[in-house]
Amino acid sequence: MKQTVVILATGGTIAGIGEEGKTAGYQPGTLTADDLIRTIPEIMELAEIETIQICNINSDDMTSEIWIDLANTINRMAERPEVAGFVVTHGTDTMEETAYFLNLTVKTDKPVVLTGSIRPSTAISADGPINMYDAVCVASSEEAKGHGVLVVFSDRIFSARSVSKASTYHVTALSSGELGAIGVIRDGKVFIYETPTRLHTVSTEFSLTGLDTLPKVAVIYFSVDSDPEIIRYAAEHTEGIVIAGAGAGEFSEEYKKVIDRLSVPVVVSSRVDNGIIVPENLLCRNTVAANNLSPQKAAILLRLAIAKGAKAEDLQRMFDQY
Repeated sequence: MKQTVVILATGGTIAGIGEEGKTAGYQPGTLTADDLIRTIPEIMELAEIETIQICNINSDDMTSEIWIDLANTINRMAERPEVAGFVVTHGTDTMEETAYFLNLTVKTDKPVVLTGSIRPSTAISADGPINMYDAVCVASSEEAKGHGVLVVFSDRIFSARSVSKASTYHVTALSSGELGAIGVIRDGKVFIYETPTRLHTVSTEFSLTGLDTLPKVAVIYFSVDSDPEIIRYAAEHTEGIVIAGAGAGEFSEEYKKVIDRLSVPVVVSSRVDNGIIVPENLLCRNTVAANNLSPQKAAILLRLAIAKGAKAEDLQRMFDQY
């Protein structure tokens, strides 16, 4: 008997419709999960398929409330022994953020795989069907168990922690930069060559029990002549701040003067795509080094840490472990 793969659809370009043959000017989040499945009958040969329409939106409209619903749904359905794994269809703009959130909050070692597309379903050579097929291959694979949440895109398998969107239009738009993919899919066969070592899924300390939203955190992008007044505003209206600094988390003396006086937690990341920030790089004593997490992913970890009630002394440990 074939095992079951649950497809949880959230919308995005993979569910988009536009002018026939064109890649731009489409409406994302139009097709349903069942619509997508009907265009790829080969998927039914891989596993029994169940579909759940979590939402049907452009991924720029994703919210922490939807994240929590998605994670809770996965956690609940993972208890069913016949369920082998999960595929989450998602827009690519914020896919990396949803993937990392799930990596920290789902409590199963069964594969949870995100995928999507760069081209809408009505484009010439739409990439959604092959990405969807490959994602189901990974979700139903024994080899994919225990590697944390994964992203499957353009024949490659990425860790949720390291993946990011690296192009606005190319079908290989998802990448892990200098860290690379952890595996590939060829003709339905799954090959995983590396495994993430940072804590994830069943090994994390984060629980969604009692949560229906996450604390607000501001991400502030430093550039030449940036006005530090935005930092003061963020400190008054959010529960934490992530600075997307230049280089290894650098910013101006004016920024430093303001940050030194803040009482909300401040995490320092970088606007540079690759690299690492260690505590020795920090310019302010009351800040936390984001390691190699991007600003948007650092914000997710900070939001979960604040929701958990983490103390200031816990934050650097969390960013070192996750």
